[in-house]
Amino acid sequence: MKTVNPSTQLRINGERSRTIKFYTLGCKVNQYDTQSIRHRFIQKGFTELYNGMPADVCVVNTCTVTSIADRKSRQLIKSINRENPRAKIIVTGCLVQKDIASVAAINGVDIIIPKKFFPEGIDNFSKRTRAFLKIQDGCDNFCSYCKVPYVRGRSRSRDLSKIIAEARSLAGAGFKEVVLCGICLGAYGKDKGFQSDLVEVIDNLEHIDGLMRIRLSSIEPGDINDDLIEKISKSHKLCPHLHIPLQSGSDEILKKMNRNYNRNQYLELINKIRQSIPDIAITTDVLVGFPGEDKRSFEDTVDLIKRITPLKVHIFPYSLREGTVAAREFKSTVPQSVLKQRISSLKRIAQKTSFDYRKQFLNKYANVLIEEDSGKKDGFCKGWTDRYMKVLVESTMDFRNSLIRVKLLKISADAVIAKPC
Repeated sequence: MKTVNPSTQLRINGERSRTIKFYTLGCKVNQYDTQSIRHRFIQKGFTELYNGMPADVCVVNTCTVTSIADRKSRQLIKSINRENPRAKIIVTGCLVQKDIASVAAINGVDIIIPKKFFPEGIDNFSKRTRAFLKIQDGCDNFCSYCKVPYVRGRSRSRDLSKIIAEARSLAGAGFKEVVLCGICLGAYGKDKGFQSDLVEVIDNLEHIDGLMRIRLSSIEPGDINDDLIEKISKSHKLCPHLHIPLQSGSDEILKKMNRNYNRNQYLELINKIRQSIPDIAITTDVLVGFPGEDKRSFEDTVDLIKRITPLKVHIFPYSLREGTVAAREFKSTVPQSVLKQRISSLKRIAQKTSFDYRKQFLNKYANVLIEEDSGKKDGFCKGWTDRYMKVLVESTMDFRNSLIRVKLLKISADAVIAKPC
């Protein structure tokens, strides 16, 4: 096993490798990083495969945000090696940054690529209609349960000129929506003395021809200021959707997590946002089973979720990460049986809040960016509104990568059924 620049010409049995597959675990930033690596390989003449045919080279971009992510990353590498033993396996990503020795010891790993936080940009986003655009990396928050700052480093912002150029390139390639992403998106500009900030990035991207939507990925509560709220309320391109991680509704647990806000501050922020943008979509993250989470703490979380009525709640079980403050100082106290019950209960609550949020749009009109056509199977195209509601549009026409006007008619389990206008 060796480390190598990904643009190095790989050879198998004396012949230059020509086919390649990419596998990505984890967040939007990881997906962007894979696209950047892909861009460089394609430039070198590799042909990407999507089907079941074996490839000469397989690139795995790993994740280490939870112990489950660690396990999935290792299992994927082993599975690729079993199914395609002649392939060169290249591994990169956060698991590599955390524990390069353990990754190198996995049978079949040939090359490890150390992560470059701002590699060469992209001009396409394979097999997607929405392109992710990475503008920031790293995190200064050091939540007590999280390994990300240790593997991604401190917050760093990409040059504004490069962001604008890449957004123009993506719009020129036909992408109508870009999703601005980062490990701590709202910290953009902080490391450069806020010579530019997130609102300025949005201001510049709004003027790009062909770019019809700008969406923000996850943003921390403390990074949402009045300027950003005003920008969302007035912009014709910035989507009225914010993903604001909560993690817990208990003040005691939030303090142990080092989250730097309390439940009332979070609720006041949501109310403030909705005063300016009443029908904005809020999505969030909740971490269940953090050490010390008792019945009252969990009930506080449930109560706060009911109050903010999110469109979607991403629910994660607490995962002990060696090297974090939580692993050193807090002993896990929630039995697995209780953890499963709480996750199941919170999922039911989240389904109801999603229904309650979506029902206000019934019999109204919306613009939907279509990502998948019906495939002549069920007669529905799938797409997303600007508020990130999944919509199934009753049509057998191929509307992929089209922004179409629809009437929202019926709520299903995880989507809204609609008809084209």
